[in-house]
Amino acid sequence: MKQLLLIEDDPKIAEIERDYLEANGFSVTHIADGKDGLAHALEKDYALILLDVMLPRLDGFSICRAIRREKETPILMVTARQEEIDILRGLGMGANDYIMKPFNPNELVARVRAHIERYEKLTGRAEAARAICVGALKIEPDTYRVFVAGKEVRLARRAFELLRFLAENPNHVFDRETLFEKVWGCDAMGDNATVMVHINRIREKIEKDPARPVYIETVRGAGYRFRK
Repeated sequence: MKQLLLIEDDPKIAEIERDYLEANGFSVTHIADGKDGLAHALEKDYALILLDVMLPRLDGFSICRAIRREKETPILMVTARQEEIDILRGLGMGANDYIMKPFNPNELVARVRAHIERYEKLTGRAEAARAICVGALKIEPDTYRVFVAGKEVRLARRAFELLRFLAENPNHVFDRETLFEKVWGCDAMGDNATVMVHINRIREKIEKDPARPVYIETVRGAGYRFRK
């Protein structure tokens, strides 16, 4: 799961960003203070940093400049300021992109993914995104490919995302409501019973005996668990 740092002092905006990003498979650390945000950015390695401009104690421009002295982590600046000079200033200090408030959360997620993928390709890290191997099962998150005993099996996109989410969070029980929210998104239309349908389809593809699953276990009355 990709680790993101969100430096944003508006709790409502931070909640929207975090909800959408986590629903799309990211892990988000939220910091509301400029100085604390910079400390986290320098102490830990994140896949991307979402950075507001107007922050308490230390502004986003200063944070961006300080990060760039030490790291090449992608930085996406999120701000209500629309003056062209501010955009140019942020980009000149090393930000990779800008998005204006109010923004479309789905666009935000798309930009985050695009910048992470671009950075990993440029730095040769894309290969490390890191196949998940359990028994005879191999899942390649970046290529959307699944193999069983070396033979590729085809999964629809949602089925793959559901399998990937479960495999990236092994031994944890998720109910259908949580899985629907995480994979289909907070604003998705539909019935969470579709989770059960997709689980059955996945089992038909990856399990030797779908009636006696090895990988995705049904926990009666609670939900589903990926066993690792």
